[in-house]
Amino acid sequence: MDTQLLEAFIAVADSGSFSLAAERIHVTQPAVSKRIALLEDILDCRLFDRIARTVTLTEAGEALLPRAHRILQEFADTRQAISDLSGDISGHLRLAISHHIGLHRLPPILKQFAQRHPSVKIDVDFMDSEKAYEGILQGRFEVAVITLAPQPHPKVETQVIWPDPLVFMVADDHALCSEPQPTLQILCEFPAILPGLGTYTGRMARTVFEEQRVPLPATMATNYLETIKMMVSIGLGWSLLPESMLDDGLQIICIPDIHIERQLGYIHHREKSLSNAARAFIQLLNSENP
Repeated sequence: MDTQLLEAFIAVADSGSFSLAAERIHVTQPAVSKRIALLEDILDCRLFDRIARTVTLTEAGEALLPRAHRILQEFADTRQAISDLSGDISGHLRLAISHHIGLHRLPPILKQFAQRHPSVKIDVDFMDSEKAYEGILQGRFEVAVITLAPQPHPKVETQVIWPDPLVFMVADDHALCSEPQPTLQILCEFPAILPGLGTYTGRMARTVFEEQRVPLPATMATNYLETIKMMVSIGLGWSLLPESMLDDGLQIICIPDIHIERQLGYIHHREKSLSNAARAFIQLLNSENP
């Protein structure tokens, strides 16, 4: 079976549109329709229901989708493994990177890697750390550079690169700045802006309050730390942010006996053979943490 047929099938399934799928895989819409028709002929079943302008998977399409992903991943891994036999560092490197690390930690490393290994095409997806874990477990990425999960996964190899202390932070003209002895209870008297509780950082914030038996206040929530920092800087509330984000206009609120630190680093699947490019990238990351 031509892998292009499966690529077209996945593109339509993901986008729910033949035209959007065509844009995604850089072919014409008639070409996508032809590939889907040919795939349906080969499998002797209908893969999509086309009702009005809505395109949805049939039961057969639902069954094919995860298998199509696995087939294409196996094909890509096999092609990379054969290429790696030469010892060259080339091919594709598929990375998942959290937004915060992509902005603040990784640019010089990616630049250095690209300069050292110009034959490697780097495919980067920016996403929440929690989604990156799923991508690693599903084999969609070779390496993810993210906020590490508090509890390790048995199938995931984890390496800390950057310890990342978190601090309570407010605008420097916030009322909390004049509080002589701030506590978690006093913090709760003011609006809070925190990472979503579905994120590792948000869960850490919740754990701190639970351990001190202080109800976490209702908060505005977003997963983007840069957005939270902006909202804090204009006085909309306090937050728990990486100490490295402190700059003019912000102030740390020290709570006695409260120390919070998350771990930033990389993960990869223990059972997945890494390409030469992935090994070289990991070596460069490890040089950040001698």
